[in-house]
Amino acid sequence: MTISAWVGLATLAVAAIAGLIVLLVPSLRHLWTAQDLRSTFLGPLSPGHPLGTDNLGRDLLWRTLAGLGVSVGVGVGVALLAVSLGLMVGIVGGFFGRAADVATNIVIDVTWAFPAILLAVLFAGWLGPGLLTVVLALALTEWAGFSRIIRGEVLSLRERDYVSAARVLGRGRVAISVRHFVPNLMPVTLVLAVYFVAGAIVAEAGLSFLGIGAQPPTPSLGSALAQGRDYLTRTWWPVILAGGVLTLTVLLLNSVSDQLREHFDPRIGRRR
Repeated sequence: MTISAWVGLATLAVAAIAGLIVLLVPSLRHLWTAQDLRSTFLGPLSPGHPLGTDNLGRDLLWRTLAGLGVSVGVGVGVALLAVSLGLMVGIVGGFFGRAADVATNIVIDVTWAFPAILLAVLFAGWLGPGLLTVVLALALTEWAGFSRIIRGEVLSLRERDYVSAARVLGRGRVAISVRHFVPNLMPVTLVLAVYFVAGAIVAEAGLSFLGIGAQPPTPSLGSALAQGRDYLTRTWWPVILAGGVLTLTVLLLNSVSDQLREHFDPRIGRRR
């Protein structure tokens, strides 16, 4: 096996472990919510607390794993919503006629005019701060860029012979879209979906740091950074831990996205 193949396997293995953590977070609530005010601000390698404790005596290892699970869960939720909406709008704009193309482009341009953080603040005033606010705000802004990419792919696919044959056979636009476009769009969709998960994790961390996202006692990497900032002069390791996990998670997801892109387009790997 080549070095690239080994790197790909290692990346996917770590990604699978991270996915398992996301699934286990709800069932491990008692571990990351347990407080012990007699054991506050313990340093790393303390007995029973390998990474120390926070200001409420909660174990930082479990808090960080739970925060990672919440942040990844938010990222996956954002990606699913953004990809679903972007896929639908992109196909409509690229295949359902001139009027549909103009209308979808206007909607995309208007959507891009609203920054995610501004939309999150508006939703926080309407729904209240929380993870739902973050998911909706990010999904309703991130889909536009994905939709434009899908539209470009559809403009190319609609000229293929099998699409022309389907039209001759009397297939409708919806049937052609489902039968021919969606399967052929899956490679680019998967690559961009993983990339969106990484971007959404960073955005969620920023919004939670500002107090718009995860609310106590729900952990997330962003809220961990915000809590660690309040005690930075006394304990530096919670901030380093949360920031390090956030950075490694994003790098891992970007690596997974690159591996998928190489898998679906071997020419990229050969050029390297």
